[in-house]
Amino acid sequence: MRHQAVKDKAPIHPYISRKKEICDGSPIIKRTRVRVIDIAIEYDRLGYSPDQIADAHPHLGLFQIHDALSYYYEHQEELDAEIASRKKALAELRREFVPKPEEPGE
Repeated sequence: MRHQAVKDKAPIHPYISRKKEICDGSPIIKRTRVRVIDIAIEYDRLGYSPDQIADAHPHLGLFQIHDALSYYYEHQEELDAEIASRKKALAELRREFVPKPEEPGE
């Protein structure tokens, strides 16, 4: 119940921007082209800490990384669907354009 009450307040994310003409409308950290999903993947799927993410992106501050993670968790269903869609599109491109290794003896 408490989680729902917090969600109803529509938190403000001062470091996140979303515009159709930038990164296909995927939410990004303002004044960068770093997508929220990129930060989320590094944190949630690769297991990087916010400090490690900051080391990998020296142009970002921890405050921006934490805001991106907060935004991700508030919009997780939508952003996970975007990640899955992009992953599927990449797999299709690989099947189409990456040659398969030849079998020995061919």
